[in-house]
Amino acid sequence: MRMTFVVPPEPGKEVAAERSAGCTRIVYPMPNIYELIAAACLEDKGHKVKLVDFVAEKGDADAVERFLRTDNSSAYLVWSVNLSRNADFAFRDMALRLRPEAKIIFMGPGATFFPELYLTDNRVTIVRGEPEATLLELAEYLEKDKDFSNLQGLILLDSDGAIKRNPARPLIQDIDTLPFPARHLLKGRSYHNPKLKLSPYTTMVTSRNCPYQCIYCVPSSLTFARELDYRADHGRKPPITMRSPENVAKEIDMLSAEGYKAIGFVDDNFIWDLERTSALCEPLRRHGIKWGCQARVDAITEPIAKLLGESGCTYIDLGIESFEDEILKFIKKGITREQIYRAIDLLQKYKVPVKLNILIGTSPLETKETLRRTLRKAMKLNVDQVMFNIVSPFPGTEFYKMAHENGWIKGGEYSPTNVQKESILSYPHLSAEDMEKALYRFNLRYFLSPRVVLKHLRRFKNASEFMYALKALRTKLFWQ
Repeated sequence: MRMTFVVPPEPGKEVAAERSAGCTRIVYPMPNIYELIAAACLEDKGHKVKLVDFVAEKGDADAVERFLRTDNSSAYLVWSVNLSRNADFAFRDMALRLRPEAKIIFMGPGATFFPELYLTDNRVTIVRGEPEATLLELAEYLEKDKDFSNLQGLILLDSDGAIKRNPARPLIQDIDTLPFPARHLLKGRSYHNPKLKLSPYTTMVTSRNCPYQCIYCVPSSLTFARELDYRADHGRKPPITMRSPENVAKEIDMLSAEGYKAIGFVDDNFIWDLERTSALCEPLRRHGIKWGCQARVDAITEPIAKLLGESGCTYIDLGIESFEDEILKFIKKGITREQIYRAIDLLQKYKVPVKLNILIGTSPLETKETLRRTLRKAMKLNVDQVMFNIVSPFPGTEFYKMAHENGWIKGGEYSPTNVQKESILSYPHLSAEDMEKALYRFNLRYFLSPRVVLKHLRRFKNASEFMYALKALRTKLFWQ
């Protein structure tokens, strides 16, 4: 069966959504590792799979039309997130018109949470939550032209045009059984991460989900889809599943043999304990691969910081959100300001570059004064980078329910929001405009400060590396 994964272009001039993260627009492109794992599963069962990425190839609506008029795929698969909604709908409508015999299959958190927006036709199906097992069974049924209307894990329209949510499919217990991502579908496409500064670069994932209860959190797009689906049936977050260190090492060995020099791990949390972290770092150190990850500050101990420094960790993203203990408590972050500073000190002691992520407006406790204090503290820290964004009340989070009930959402209802640029939140004492102005001011003052500029200039090895980082910065500051 011929199945094509499609990354549709954004209509108009808006920057395309980053589909791995799920809540931002692209500053620098990276492969959607979750989509590539799903593709590998299909290939392993003999299906003919390809990937057409109109964003990477800078294609527009005309390019999509030319493609659909000549393509003969039986199904088109789209990984959806909240911010990709307009692009996904435009592709859906064109595909339904030009390829009436083909199926349109949506995956990801966007379609999982908003099925009523995606299901406009009985040729459209949603594979919700964790997609791999459901997608494989659906492909088998489509190939044999069997009725798939009762398959677990699907949302579709019934014969009367009503939305039908089939029973959930059990989560995959052993994710070591999944094949490695089908990176060959990228067709030699080159990706570059300015934080790693080495190519060839790719992404990897070693676990699914996170046990913490941060009220605002939208984790990676796969784990968010997984979480939304699980919460609907169980009322709680799904369990964490982890790949074995041996399985991770095999993939790293393979990537090294293929010439990859840098890996960005996209786990919601990469660091759990010393034993596992040590096992994951060993093949990275052995192959001399530069790498980066996301972690919590309370996971950083001195042995772990030392391990990261010795194994080639080139950046670590710490989601601190705020320096205010009251705000951290309100958002159920489970950390303190003291832990933030201790983690930074330990990582810097072992020369691990630190990137801090700060969210503006995470709670009604945020004021103009707390924002001013946040900026002052961020400017004083000698970390590698500080990224500022505005919190968004994403549907499915505790914060969304809170914001909706208290009337903090502009217009009363959620609309897709670029957290790197805009706010749909408005508190009585802190408006959306206040937060957007603060974000713009923070970014300008921080990224254009002489200390930050000089710090990064010293790290560039060549002109192309500098130009790539400059382009990413221009996008971050001005969205052009």
